[in-house]
Amino acid sequence: MIENSMFEEEPDVVDLAKDSAAFPTFPALDPDEVVYEPRSSRLLVRGLGENDMDEDDEDCESSARLLGMSFMNRSSAHRSSSFPYTRQAPPRSCSRPSARTTIVCVLFLVIVASMSMVLYFLPGCTFTKAGCRKTNKTTPFEPVYPLSTNGKLFPWAQFRLPRSVRPVNYDLTLNPDLNNMTFTGRTVITMSVLHNTKIIVLHSAHLNITKATFKLGDQETRDVTILEYQTRQQIAVQLSEEMKAGQYCVLTLDYSASLSHTYDGFYNSSYIDKDGNKRVLAATQFEPLSARKAFPCFDEPAFKATFLVKISRKPNYMTLSNMPQAKSTPLPNGLMQDEFEKTSVNMSTYLVAFIVADFTPISKNVSETLVSVYSVPEKKEHTDYALDTASKLLEFYNSFFEINYPLKKLDLVAIPDFLAGAMENWGLITFRETTLLVGNQSSPLEKQLVASVIAHELAHQWFGNLVTMSWWNDLWLNEGFATYMQYMSLQTVFPTLDIGNLFLAVRFRALDKDALNSSHAVSTEVNNPEQVEEMFDSVSYEKGASILMMLNTWLPGKQQFRKGIIQYLKQFSGLNTDTDDLWNSLTQVSVSAQHHNVSEMMRSWTSQKGFPLVTVSRKGGQVNLTQEHFLLTSDKATYTSSLWNIPVTYVTDNCSLGPECIQMFNLKTKSGTLELPESVKWLKLNYRNTGFYIVHYGDEGWAALKDALSSNVHVLTQEDRASLIHNIFALSRLGRVPFNSVLNLLKYMSNETESCPVTEALLQLNVIYRLLDKRQEDSLVARMKQYILYRFGSLMDKQTWGEEESVSKQELRSALLGSACSLNRENCIQQAKARFKDYDESNGTLRIPGDLQPVVFTVAAQSNKDWETLLHMYQTVTHDAEKRQMLRGLASTQDARRIVWILKAALRGDIIQTQELPLVISTVCNGFTGYLFAWDFIQENWDRLIEKFPLGSYAIQTIIKSATSQFSTQAHLDRVQGFFSSLKERGSQMRSVQEALETIRLNQRWMDKNLPTLQKWL
Repeated sequence: MIENSMFEEEPDVVDLAKDSAAFPTFPALDPDEVVYEPRSSRLLVRGLGENDMDEDDEDCESSARLLGMSFMNRSSAHRSSSFPYTRQAPPRSCSRPSARTTIVCVLFLVIVASMSMVLYFLPGCTFTKAGCRKTNKTTPFEPVYPLSTNGKLFPWAQFRLPRSVRPVNYDLTLNPDLNNMTFTGRTVITMSVLHNTKIIVLHSAHLNITKATFKLGDQETRDVTILEYQTRQQIAVQLSEEMKAGQYCVLTLDYSASLSHTYDGFYNSSYIDKDGNKRVLAATQFEPLSARKAFPCFDEPAFKATFLVKISRKPNYMTLSNMPQAKSTPLPNGLMQDEFEKTSVNMSTYLVAFIVADFTPISKNVSETLVSVYSVPEKKEHTDYALDTASKLLEFYNSFFEINYPLKKLDLVAIPDFLAGAMENWGLITFRETTLLVGNQSSPLEKQLVASVIAHELAHQWFGNLVTMSWWNDLWLNEGFATYMQYMSLQTVFPTLDIGNLFLAVRFRALDKDALNSSHAVSTEVNNPEQVEEMFDSVSYEKGASILMMLNTWLPGKQQFRKGIIQYLKQFSGLNTDTDDLWNSLTQVSVSAQHHNVSEMMRSWTSQKGFPLVTVSRKGGQVNLTQEHFLLTSDKATYTSSLWNIPVTYVTDNCSLGPECIQMFNLKTKSGTLELPESVKWLKLNYRNTGFYIVHYGDEGWAALKDALSSNVHVLTQEDRASLIHNIFALSRLGRVPFNSVLNLLKYMSNETESCPVTEALLQLNVIYRLLDKRQEDSLVARMKQYILYRFGSLMDKQTWGEEESVSKQELRSALLGSACSLNRENCIQQAKARFKDYDESNGTLRIPGDLQPVVFTVAAQSNKDWETLLHMYQTVTHDAEKRQMLRGLASTQDARRIVWILKAALRGDIIQTQELPLVISTVCNGFTGYLFAWDFIQENWDRLIEKFPLGSYAIQTIIKSATSQFSTQAHLDRVQGFFSSLKERGSQMRSVQEALETIRLNQRWMDKNLPTLQKWL
């Protein structure tokens, strides 16, 4: 999302408990020299990773004491963790050692002396698990226990915080100065001691702490010294006396900082008002790791607490936070201080939010909750739809979950500068203007986008806010659920938005990503900030939603899934959970013996990456199903023996359209057999693509399905037809079917009229078209263009250019006309030019339908004169959705100088907001002229990019994928690999880099294999 955390590599620490033979045993230390608790010694030598420690062992104070000695700073990592550091009792009598004993002792002393000399004379060597490879003329290995900024040892050596204390309440006072873009603050944290400890470790990033005091129980308040370890954004207080479990303490921290100039933490934003004046504001974006940039805190999801917030402001500004305002007090300096009610719920820090701005609201009461939508004053007229949508969805969720939204108010706020689509802060949801504001005359597609985002963020008020994942490895519990509920709720509350087509499309894209070896399990290990950022991807969101949909389809009865999630929400309300908690709740409410063990089935979908390929072979009435890992990069090095518990659904030619036709088969093992009447001509697996798997029907099976569709296109649902198209393209990419089989299936498309199959076919063909185009296979590009126009030309020509109320027809028209104009179909180009001319001459009175704006603006941008006109429109238009479509058009230009200009302008952020840079790069890369310019731009400006967007963030993922996904030659692979390898800790280890390299190799392999076929068939 919107976070800014530098990549760091965890120190490599040897586990001597596992390899005690690697070093000799040292003599026991005198207890007068060091106080040591043997149980905690594991922390010293293992050092990192929360899985290496038990719940009771998480306090590190004994290690901190031990590290007070320079001896341990040098050689502690070489000591056996099981060695008892106790004084040996003196012997009761003396005896002369034997000759053998004497020789052994002498040899032992020689070895110890030799090692001591090596340790002493090796210059600047840092010993780690890897040994001492070279002197520290380059970046040294990080020591087991790092140094604080003041040179003292920092008493904690892990990415995750210790569990010795937990926060109970935060009292936050913030004083932002919007003139100087700075702020001061005071944080008072009341804590409960869970285990005896002498240390408190929490998070702080880019905060200048000016004063720190501490109070334990009824004792006097006293000053304390703050130790800071900037690499992990941690601070610590080391106490002289031990705190006991059950005690309470208070830490007060005064600090100052600059408002962030990126999109995370407490950051500044601005907009131009109707009079042309610049108006500044400040807002927050904390998920996942940026609350620490606004106030010192225990910045992990499991550390829930209550919050009381006070913010000062100028009299002409207003403030918002999670709770309603309790009072407003004039200050001696002429400012006002707004105090908000203490939160009535325990919250994770990433859900805290506050805003200082001059926004205008509209409001209404819904089920005892005040719902408000805030915007800049000039855009208040665009807030009505959001308020109506949020009100209806809030009532739906209150009823569906059987748990009422727990806060008194729910604010939805449009922020002029905002990187993510939206953020689910409890009671104060923040949005991009394009995802919240929509005019009354906006198209149904534009309203679909706004409704989708609102539905997603409101679902989070239960999934994520009320019940929160314990750690970021289970982010899917938040995002997968919110994504699924977003589609489920809209199908019920706003059926005319036809959200099912969009949900199907995103499930296809999730399958595409998860087919890569560089993918990850839904629930996977997360051990550094970069890995946290990378969890915000289509696996956590769309795959998470897909497997929930599959589970809902599999469970008996319409209400079974709902009962399970209600049980889950009520059982864990206010708490943190992991994936097993969800499966256990769903298992508890299952009433059918056939479906009693949800955990058994679903673990196979969350604990391993990828998904299965189900292959169908048929002999008469026997149908054999086999499963294997669908892995595009498949060789001996990547082979897996993964198995899934697959709830296979299927229909046949006897009954194929309605839900009553569905038949079920549970495939748990490598293969299974089901029986069919021999009279059945064909079967189609994965009804309406509700399962997360791909199906290969074999030559005969594909031929039968193709013949059926050629005879009657409506013999299958449109989702099933789209599923066949997606699957056969995927199998071609895998190498299981020749490309001519793909083209054979597409012959039926001349009779296709529905949105899902057409948009999927066009998307897949356009991917190949662009690959050929970027590879400069000019003759094949021309033939592919002819092929697409031959297959879809008549349907393209049937599309109208006026207003269209049906969402699915808008989707179909947008895809068809977008392809037609990009392929320079003359009648499409002429229509688009005419629409733009009329729009320009109307002085804003004429409106282009929302679904046609991308086509019209893209065609206009190819003309020098119209590009300049479009740029002027972009700078003056107030309708946010339209403004973004204009930007797409501007970025689609094939003029090299304009491409360079728009890339630089988006990075600068003056004319084009920097939040739009990923969109600009993505659009530029689609064109032949721009894709190499974009790649050069990324290389030249990489350091500036990762200043704006955190390493691993979705923005960086998008930029890398856009710039590299159309490369298909060895030369491009070498250049991409060379660049990212040179980055080292500045991005070389990102999963998105591995995905990019893998995609280029796959493109290269597919092209090498299929170019001859394309030459023949096209």
